[in-house]
Amino acid sequence: MVAAVVESDGRYLITKRRPNAVLPNLWEFPGGKVEAGESDEDALAREMAERLGARVRVGQLISYVSHPYPSYTVDLYLYECALESGTLEPKAVQEYRWVASTEFDDYSFTPADEASMSKLLGVTN
Repeated sequence: MVAAVVESDGRYLITKRRPNAVLPNLWEFPGGKVEAGESDEDALAREMAERLGARVRVGQLISYVSHPYPSYTVDLYLYECALESGTLEPKAVQEYRWVASTEFDDYSFTPADEASMSKLLGVTN
């Protein structure tokens, strides 16, 4: 799995999973699965276009976490990204928001994203 950390004016882009998704109605950094033969960068560009109608420039890898769920494990790679074009539109997500890192606790995140945020912010649970 790959996800984008997009920051603008001290706020971060997060998306809410659809009600019919695995881990419904939880928040996450936008992204998704890497398809066979696809690079992380290509997958992230595709996912951002499919989910939010946005074009991004994928930067450096900033975090990696492996999170075990009851029936599978998610390997999540977070990349620093910058929006290049496109008006954000919730196409394959329930909604999106721009939030400050101090507001993260106000949102229920997926466990893998929660672990990523803790690692990014230097917080231990």
